[in-house]
Amino acid sequence: MTTVRFVRAISLGASLLSACGHSSGNSPGADDSSSLGSGGTSGGAQSSSGAAGGAPSTGGTQGAGATGGTQLISVGGTTANAGSGDSAGDTGDGDVCATVSANAELTPVFLAFAFDVSGSMGKGDHPWHDATLKWDPVVAATRGFFEDPASAGLMASLTAFPIDAGEDERCDAESYTEPDVDMTALPSTKFGEALDGIRAEDWRGGTPTLAAVGGVLDSIDAYRAGHPGHYVLVLVTDGYPQDCKDDSIESVEDAVRAVASDIPTYVIGVKNPPLTDSDGNTAPDTVSNLSGVAEAGGTATAFIIDTGEPADTTAAFKAAVDQIRGVAVACNIDVPDPPDGRAFEKDHVVVSYTSGKTKTQLSYDADCTGDAGWHYDDVTAPTQVVLCPSICAAVQADTRASLAVGFTCQPVFELPR
Repeated sequence: MTTVRFVRAISLGASLLSACGHSSGNSPGADDSSSLGSGGTSGGAQSSSGAAGGAPSTGGTQGAGATGGTQLISVGGTTANAGSGDSAGDTGDGDVCATVSANAELTPVFLAFAFDVSGSMGKGDHPWHDATLKWDPVVAATRGFFEDPASAGLMASLTAFPIDAGEDERCDAESYTEPDVDMTALPSTKFGEALDGIRAEDWRGGTPTLAAVGGVLDSIDAYRAGHPGHYVLVLVTDGYPQDCKDDSIESVEDAVRAVASDIPTYVIGVKNPPLTDSDGNTAPDTVSNLSGVAEAGGTATAFIIDTGEPADTTAAFKAAVDQIRGVAVACNIDVPDPPDGRAFEKDHVVVSYTSGKTKTQLSYDADCTGDAGWHYDDVTAPTQVVLCPSICAAVQADTRASLAVGFTCQPVFELPR
């Protein structure tokens, strides 16, 4: 049984139990017994007339069935129906379950952050550009995410925009193809150190959002050529594009829409605090239209973070990033090659989901019409087990979740034709 634990999107290796070794047609003795699950053994009594022996309970024993009967196979302590057909006990050289192992891993998750470091985040030229109300609490939450042990298993990069340069260079996507922090395994202190260094500099002018998004997407394309996995763009900004030839929010939407099916874009908008200057001017709204970018990027709506109360801002930003961390989990598991040169039988696979002490057997559901199903990425040539949306959402929200994948000796479901 392969047990893959989802710990905030961790990618872990584990074993996959595949079966079908050989034994004689007589009742197996002590030397012939094989482990079928936690505490389970093969070796239930078989009737000499070929009648069905004892059916196994969880972790119990298994008897051989009669010709044309239904064989029950215990997988990982769970009894699974192996379908109808001739049983192992009726032939001189029939198949019985044996335990062998292979490796399986979750699809790796890579988060590419494009982080707005323009003067409006903390320059202080207006009351609502107060670093203690915007920059500091946002960075505290961001740093907490990058350094959180619960982020273990994720990879992340950080690209700050704008760069400190003239318009031509500042508004060029090529200026953002090299991240300030390269793809790095989390948790890591590199991100906080980079952001602290920016805080110590003079604030930068302009918000070249289109260039930054284009550059980060280009960097993803270059990096993933050698690092396959699930990639996500996270745009953190406090305002609309400005100070470039193309400051259209629609152009940013078009850029993320073009890759949304492959690289979803999440947006965290940092509002101005509700303050008034000495002339009676109130802080402008510069984040409402950011929801259009998130929608175009395939993530429904932006996370809009209030500012003015630093503790509340930190908590809200952290909650947004934690939610992104959860939904970014790709509910895909590579199907490993069965070991020992055995053939892969795509209708011999069983999948279960465990939360704490509660275990749920998932059913093969090609159309994801049920509440607890899974399917293959490609039924003709499967390479991955993919959880259906409802059970995927449960796994993403459950830090205790584990997913078990195993091979039985007989078909356990019928594939669509």
